[in-house]
Amino acid sequence: MTTGGPLGARVVCFPHSGGSGIAFGEWSAAVPPGVSLMAVQYPGRGDRFGEPPVDDVAAMAGCAAAELLRLPPGDRILFGHSLGALVAYETALLLRDAGEEPLALCVSAAMPPGRMTNRSVHLAPDDEFWARLCALGGIEPAVAENAELRDLLLPVIRSDLRAHATYRPRPGTRPLSCPVRCYHGAGDPLVEQDQLAEWASVTSGGFTETVRPGGHFHVTTDVAGLVADVLRQGGK
Repeated sequence: MTTGGPLGARVVCFPHSGGSGIAFGEWSAAVPPGVSLMAVQYPGRGDRFGEPPVDDVAAMAGCAAAELLRLPPGDRILFGHSLGALVAYETALLLRDAGEEPLALCVSAAMPPGRMTNRSVHLAPDDEFWARLCALGGIEPAVAENAELRDLLLPVIRSDLRAHATYRPRPGTRPLSCPVRCYHGAGDPLVEQDQLAEWASVTSGGFTETVRPGGHFHVTTDVAGLVADVLRQGGK
């Protein structure tokens, strides 16, 4: 998904486990003229539904970085939510290594790299697994009650959560030099707020943290305010 102005300034969004680019559809109305909104589409969903899902964060980032590097160089702010935060981080490293480090990395609803607390959630039986997902609030009630849709979505979400659970940062990775901004949804049961400061270790360019209402899916609360804050991180 790409909306907005010319490709001079871009906000690139990375969705959560099981999510697709459409998760950031409401952001388009909040992006000002002159800024492009782009959303990464992982395999196995949206217009890539026919492709098998990829259960490896580094591989997901490699595909995203390759696509971004095909575009003309320009200012980028990366925003990743939950699993997307790790994919965005790895993508930022690849862009940096290619000489196109983003203006800023924004990470949301995610423990620092390698700090995921529940690494076995993707192994739970279908009913228990689905109930946990629905309780987080990221699945529309109409979808939650549709058995056929559930059966279609479960393999993709399991694959994403397996990618999250098995991800480990590469030893000896050189820190980024761009600023990192961390967004925490108050009451998020998947994130231990007192550990979020460890995100500071991934950069030498400064770290800030903010708390927003809305729990794990705080990104649907005050979208305009969130987008404005993200743009400020890149000086936009």
